[in-house]
Amino acid sequence: MFRRVLIANRGEIAQRIIRACRELGIETVAVYSAADADAIYLRQADDTICIGPAASAKSYLDIPAIIAAAEVADADAIHPGYGFLSENAHFAEVCRDCKIQFIGPEPATIASVGDKVMAREMARKAGVPVVPGSDGSVPDEKRALAIAQEIGFPIMIKAAAGGGGRGMRIARNEPSLVAGFHAAKNEAEAAFGDGTVYLEKFVENPRHIEVQILADKHGKILHLGERDCSVQRRHQKLIEESPSPSLTPELRARICDAAVRVARAANYTNAGTGEFLLARDGQFYFIEVNARIQVEHTVTELVTGLDLVQQQLLIAAGEKLAFDQSDVQFRGHALECRINAEDPDKDFQPSPGRIDLFVPPGGPGVRLDSHCYSGYRIPPNYDSMIGKLLVHRARRDLSIRTMLRALDEFVIDGPKTTIPLHRKILTHSDFRSGDHDTGFVERYYGSHPAIPAKEARG
Repeated sequence: MFRRVLIANRGEIAQRIIRACRELGIETVAVYSAADADAIYLRQADDTICIGPAASAKSYLDIPAIIAAAEVADADAIHPGYGFLSENAHFAEVCRDCKIQFIGPEPATIASVGDKVMAREMARKAGVPVVPGSDGSVPDEKRALAIAQEIGFPIMIKAAAGGGGRGMRIARNEPSLVAGFHAAKNEAEAAFGDGTVYLEKFVENPRHIEVQILADKHGKILHLGERDCSVQRRHQKLIEESPSPSLTPELRARICDAAVRVARAANYTNAGTGEFLLARDGQFYFIEVNARIQVEHTVTELVTGLDLVQQQLLIAAGEKLAFDQSDVQFRGHALECRINAEDPDKDFQPSPGRIDLFVPPGGPGVRLDSHCYSGYRIPPNYDSMIGKLLVHRARRDLSIRTMLRALDEFVIDGPKTTIPLHRKILTHSDFRSGDHDTGFVERYYGSHPAIPAKEARG
């Protein structure tokens, strides 16, 4: 097992990794930017090192600075968390060359699944259904128009690299395809340094289902069930839950098996997620692999009782998974709301600044992962997440009730937050019945989420 792990991240995930390491008896080194000098988790780490100014490019994305910090601190492993450098194959390779264990997949695996065109082909060869689309990247608008004639509109233009909704456009006719093709390429080039795009048939109003994978270095690959992430805006998730209310036992078994087959085809190790779209007719399609721990891994932790970050550490250290697929038991229903410092009434405008009063909710079945506290100042330089509020109850309806109670208890004075929007979503009849999809938020709330007529009051 590792002696000392450097955490190349910030916020709640840095705190989450520190907690996992401490329980395993591993020392931690927390790096931070000047903007995070007052982060509470810096008090919990065994060592801290400032790696640069507030700008991500000069701190959390600065590979030489992070490697230098690891060498100075004598760390034998680096945990990248999520975001920043977590899916950067070059960073993983640099860690390996410097004899520092990268806690994640091998560099070649990160590169292969990170290229969505390659990942689609990998899934296809593994017998996993993919959304109809281009065979590889699309070089120009002429080829894009020809493919559109073959598969029909609407079409999704997608960046081969990156994620988070950047480099994505929907085209419903030829003029919008031409405009969207160039816009997606330019955005992808600016965001990821790679303007490669490909085309997929746009699946109208799908569910977004993801399957959690754990794979050790000895050939064992297991799934830990699925999460439903259909409540999202502009491809950014707001609410996640497990199990999905839309899957039958037979469909659940098929989609989880598909995720395992993709992971095996990719020679995957450590924690990862297979992402799928579920159409209204019950057909599912593979879309990508997330080669890292995800924000919503906590949902799976609640229904399985497993500590996924500890499993990452054990796998990276060369340990065998200590359980088989038949040992993974799923209990109850878990629900997660991402609480962000954003104003939903102003098109989710970020709301950084001082938190005057922070009173977290509690009680039976409630978990909060957050790095915030009264007096903490949310910096404007990074994502706006305040924390992840989770509940775990025996049934979905009980989870919804407990979550509403927890949201009512949660006091965050100062910044605007997404708590009011979460309350509206959780009381909407479509959400309560499980009849919602990825277009749910935009369809009912749009940029200015007023309470709609269909809201359920029970």
